[in-house]
Amino acid sequence: MPIPVYAFTGFLEAGKTKFIQETLEDPRFNAGERTLVLICEEGEEEYELSTYPHKAVYLEVIDQEAVTTEELKALELKHHAKRVIVELNGMQMIEPFYRKMPEGWELAQEVMFADAGTILSYNTNLRSLVVDKLSGAEMVVFNRMDPKADKMPLHKLARALNRRIDIVYDYTDGTTEFDDIPDPLPFDLNAPVVAVEDDDYALFYRDVTEEPKKYDGKTVRFKGQVARLKNDKPGFFAPGRFVMTCCEADITFMGLPCKYADCRKLEMRSWVTVTAKVQVKSHPLFKGPGPILSAISVTPAEAPAHEVATF
Repeated sequence: MPIPVYAFTGFLEAGKTKFIQETLEDPRFNAGERTLVLICEEGEEEYELSTYPHKAVYLEVIDQEAVTTEELKALELKHHAKRVIVELNGMQMIEPFYRKMPEGWELAQEVMFADAGTILSYNTNLRSLVVDKLSGAEMVVFNRMDPKADKMPLHKLARALNRRIDIVYDYTDGTTEFDDIPDPLPFDLNAPVVAVEDDDYALFYRDVTEEPKKYDGKTVRFKGQVARLKNDKPGFFAPGRFVMTCCEADITFMGLPCKYADCRKLEMRSWVTVTAKVQVKSHPLFKGPGPILSAISVTPAEAPAHEVATF
């Protein structure tokens, strides 16, 4: 049987420990399953085992960076754990820990906790760590939020990095609220030609690759650089843009496969405006179905004011 892993991320004093404590006190979650709780950072809050409805909860403090796969497996066997809860260190990247999980451990859920009063400052000064936490989470809880505070900056922060994330606001008056702010796209999907402005390419690329069926049969127009995909079929090129998610270190070229009979005449890295029809087909780039373009026209273009696109 797989060992489900429930991961809780966020910076120190963001509310992770309190939430885990309350979850383990809830008999709906804690019905006696042998649960291994891995603590990767210790804050002011402490776990109180005596309040749990069952005693089959085992706490272990580990060094997130130094722990090995073998040590994690040994802790599982030591406590005969049937599931794992891990409180991750906010100042370290998440992925290295996931790569060390033993065979049979499967990530069941990842939730981020953030102090509403400090997360925007963290985003300014520790952007890569915020991106790391938000981009993979299924849900983010903004804690200690003033009921009169503006939700939009927090909403934009979460949605810019993860379109599918659920957002919860936990207010200082004891109430909670699920985010229901609509996210209109900055271009009209119902227009005869979906025209993507230069500043909106990153959002367009993410949306068309995450939800390609919305674009199936539609005509799109955008500006990009000429590139080619490795081992692609003759008659294809990949117009796209370099996109920065969080910092210069993570700038990546994001292009779309595009069928165009005269693609060999195009100069690599030159700027073009592409008008193309979208079809959803399987392609190795997407590891399954994704948007494949068929060019209607490809014309020379001036470089945009900002050559690297951002969110």
